Amino acid sequence: MTLTRHRMAARLLPVCICCMLLFCGCSHHQAASIFQEANDLFSQGNYSASLDAYTRISETHPAAKDRVLFEKGFIHAYPRNELKDYQKALECFEQLVREFPESRYRQDSERMIFGINTVVLKDGTIAAQQARIEALRQDLDDRNKDIAALRETIKTLEQKVFAIATRKGAVDKILIEKKDRRLSLLSMGEVIRSYKVALGGNPVGPKERQGDNKTPEGSYVIEGRNKGSRYHLSLRISYPNEKDKKRARELGVSPGGDIMIHGIKNGLSQVGAAHAELDWTQGCIAVTDEEIEEIAEAAPNGTVVEIRP
Repeated sequence: MTLTRHRMAARLLPVCICCMLLFCGCSHHQAASIFQEANDLFSQGNYSASLDAYTRISETHPAAKDRVLFEKGFIHAYPRNELKDYQKALECFEQLVREFPESRYRQDSERMIFGINTVVLKDGTIAAQQARIEALRQDLDDRNKDIAALRETIKTLEQKVFAIATRKGAVDKILIEKKDRRLSLLSMGEVIRSYKVALGGNPVGPKERQGDNKTPEGSYVIEGRNKGSRYHLSLRISYPNEKDKKRARELGVSPGGDIMIHGIKNGLSQVGAAHAELDWTQGCIAVTDEEIEEIAEAAPNGTVVEIRP
């Protein structure tokens, strides 16, 4: 039974109960009447057999046809009847009202007609709304699938562009934006790939001295690389530059050095992209192991590295 049928049954139940009182009341007063068999079958839940018994009564006792129509309509609309048919119920009640205007069952039949029609109308509206909602949901699912397919297409195209840029050595600058925790590879001013990064544990402001855990700010180049790094693979940045050295002299401190773009510490690569959830380096710029391999392939020694606040 559909949800709509359950809802319809619940709304008709009060009316059916009222009618059942009349229905069963008649049976008690006429225990040995022609309706006894049909009533007993109904009480046993054998609704199809009960309907057949009422049909036989209608054929043999035409004077009782109004009651037959009423009780058959009631069985067709009865909530517990798994084979209920509201259209057949309406036909029985409408025939009774039409052919037997003086019948004692007329008023209850009209009440049943009203109840069934009201429920059918309301449930028709609900069914239409549910169909509309389902259509909208399906449309949304289709659009989401289209978006997912477009994202995959864009991802594939980006991979191809990146591969071409790498083969042709078109990456001419690495831009690191500390505030956004982002490293980007640029070709002729256009970003072709970006990565989420982790910085030094004290990231705000330029690096001033050895041990301050700050990531530098300024213009540098890639001046070397270490494939045997403790952090999978590392690219050395030409820190300190002349500006950094002058600042350190004025402060009377060592500017420090060994600033790298590197991967995750050996043995912890399973952390993956989650490493960038906090700043954990001593001033370096960290990406995942897979990402440092891409960056190292794309950016040869001498590539400009600009680190912005």
